[in-house]
Amino acid sequence: MTTNLTIDEVKPKIKELVDALYLKVPAGVGCKGFVKVSKEEFKEVMTEGAQWCLKKGYATEEDIENIESHGKIPGADPNKVSDKAIKRGFDQIGTLGSGNHYLEIQEVKEENIYDKEAAKAMGITKSGQVVIMVHCGSRGFGHQIGTDYLRKFLEVMPKYGIEILDRELACAPFNSPEGQDYYKAMACAANMAFANRQVITHRIREVFSRIFGKSAEEMEINLVYDVAHNIAKLEKHLIDGKEKELLVHRKGATRAFGPSRAAELPKKYAKIGQPIILGGSMETGSYLLKGTDEADETFASTAHGAGRTMSRSAAKRDIKGEELLKNMEQRGIYVHAVTMKGLAEEAGKAYKDIEIVVDALEKAGITKRVVALKPIGNVKG
Repeated sequence: MTTNLTIDEVKPKIKELVDALYLKVPAGVGCKGFVKVSKEEFKEVMTEGAQWCLKKGYATEEDIENIESHGKIPGADPNKVSDKAIKRGFDQIGTLGSGNHYLEIQEVKEENIYDKEAAKAMGITKSGQVVIMVHCGSRGFGHQIGTDYLRKFLEVMPKYGIEILDRELACAPFNSPEGQDYYKAMACAANMAFANRQVITHRIREVFSRIFGKSAEEMEINLVYDVAHNIAKLEKHLIDGKEKELLVHRKGATRAFGPSRAAELPKKYAKIGQPIILGGSMETGSYLLKGTDEADETFASTAHGAGRTMSRSAAKRDIKGEELLKNMEQRGIYVHAVTMKGLAEEAGKAYKDIEIVVDALEKAGITKRVVALKPIGNVKG
């Protein structure tokens, strides 16, 4: 999300702002959201996604325009979702969760704007501008759906003659009854994720309004883009010169449509290509990139984050959360974390150098850099 606020306005209130966001956007394992829905109404969330938020006053028409697939994956069927998954998910709308999920306040610096035309289309126009980045998904709901179907696939693989080297790669043919059931359940998880992030967007606007005494409209808190990072989608791609419908799996990856796919993008991005959110680390910063038409080899896909260099257990062994917290504050980054162990897992040294990652993506022709964003405050799950 972009704002018209400047670093000079935000920096003096950064602690108050981050602490307030921590209270309003629950983080950590098992946290519950403020949106109370019955299990029946949750089925609407599963089928409608962010469009459910529009009906409930948590989204604007402009928000929906700036979400991948308008915040709703078709074909979702709540009947294909277990009661256990629904029980885990129905009270988690508007929550950040844990692991590498975050809500970050960031600063734009003049020297970090690499493509002024694309940045302007995304609402980034000046040095010192403050923006917000959120990374989270469908919480325990999507995780449970994955677990449920992993078990089902392990049972049915022999009848389809499928052998695998790792249980985690359990699968079924897309057009099989089991494959279709999973796709319909996965769409429910994706829609819950879109709704979850949209409710978080609503809460962010509320917090900023209270802290700065202005409306979200006055501060121009606008959604640049919301894109999935763990999904399989039916898309049309050219194979040997012929257009074919494919099931594109993006796991820890994100869509990267270029200008030739303008019909599937918001109008304002038709000329530049799709905005891409590439998370780095809470110490080093993140990027906004844009999609290209040269990403055929990856089926219009790119990375959604820098990627880890250290396991979570190794990071916890090597890094002390309390020291990291103090060190970051001395460098002008205020973090409110749920646990110190969780904070240690997400230290900058546990991740690849984002500059090298972005450079590799650019050299491969998959994406182009638009603007680098530097952290000043972070809510950490």
